Amino acid sequence: MDGTEGISHTGFHAGSFSAKDEPRAAAEAARRRVRIMSATLYPTLPHPEPVAAPAARLALKTDGTSRGLLDGAWWPRSRDLLSELPALTDVLDPLWGRITRIAVNPEHWPVIPRTVPVDGHTVKVGWFTPEIDPHKLLLLSYGTGRFDLLVIPPGTEAESAARLMAAASDYDGPPLTASALIAAEEDRHGVLAADQPLDPDETWEYEGGASAVSATVPQQTGPPRRASRLIIGM
Repeated sequence: MDGTEGISHTGFHAGSFSAKDEPRAAAEAARRRVRIMSATLYPTLPHPEPVAAPAARLALKTDGTSRGLLDGAWWPRSRDLLSELPALTDVLDPLWGRITRIAVNPEHWPVIPRTVPVDGHTVKVGWFTPEIDPHKLLLLSYGTGRFDLLVIPPGTEAESAARLMAAASDYDGPPLTASALIAAEEDRHGVLAADQPLDPDETWEYEGGASAVSATVPQQTGPPRRASRLIIGM
């Protein structure tokens, strides 16, 4: 009798335990199904691949020492020095030696940072006026020297930009300033899609600035000469 009661007593408690825990077990099973469904519906997305910056658009003199006032031309895609200078130095460092300092005239640059991080080092940036032509970029290379590039306004049409690059990188061309080349392109082919000077009250307080000089872009005559320029990113 005691054994029967013991069995009944144990069976009673076992039945009572199942009845009480059945809703809890069902809820836990439902939660597991939700977790599984969530993992299926919302998988981990792959990390996007970094997008390479476009190459700098350049035309450089390569045939010996420059006879003019410019060593070539640069056609940036914007007036954002932080975005544009790394691509420029990527090209120039192997050709001219490490670029350590860059200077501009602030007339057409809305923001001039003190430094710009580039591949493997930092370039110091400064501005001067009226010592620097507003359409020129001055570069100093470690252990090599100074280089001067015509800066073609970013909004310039491709045909005008190509003519300016050819004129600035012409080894035998006359000694024209950057502003003289810009003015010559405007005189010969109409209004250039150039930047308007910045309002100094909105960005920088400065005075002066080199003025444009009227000139004529030289046209090549006679038999073609061997290539004396390097064109990049066109």
